[in-house]
Amino acid sequence: MDVLVATRHLLVTRGYSATSIDLIATTAGVSRPAIYRRWSSKAQLVNDAVFPELGPDRPEDDFVAEITRLCHGALRLFHEPAVREAMAGLLLDMRSDPDLYRLLTQRVDASARAQLADTVDHAVAGGAARPGISADIIMDTIAGGAFYAACVRNVQDLDRAATELCDLVLRGAASEPPRKVLSGPRESRNL
Repeated sequence: MDVLVATRHLLVTRGYSATSIDLIATTAGVSRPAIYRRWSSKAQLVNDAVFPELGPDRPEDDFVAEITRLCHGALRLFHEPAVREAMAGLLLDMRSDPDLYRLLTQRVDASARAQLADTVDHAVAGGAARPGISADIIMDTIAGGAFYAACVRNVQDLDRAATELCDLVLRGAASEPPRKVLSGPRESRNL
């Protein structure tokens, strides 16, 4: 079994605190030193296992489409069982180690924020977003809302939650709120 697959499996079946480097190595069929040659800590390994690199997909050029993509993507990501199990432990480890915090946030968060900043700048220049709106605040709102909905509230209707989060973000960021936000099915009212 691959080390990253073994890590995700153990997070779901054992939880963050019980998922040790030794257990990951045994489950993956590799040595402990082999793991430490690539990752210097459990937190770095878990981060790589649960947060994929941003792929070659470009962000949407359309402001509404990009916010919609981010809201749906963030909710799907935080709803993944391995991510849900990893979040509390990773946040605790990152808080106690500033170097680890910088390393882990630079890998995914910085790139996503830079991409969103470009989209927001174009939206402001084109009149789709109001001047002065911050890409960082938009990203914080999306990530925070998605994290809380998926990891704390355990929402099951991800499409509805994403649609409502998108609506909230767009009403705060758009120069004129859109008439209709792209949505998914609205079957469940129990978020």
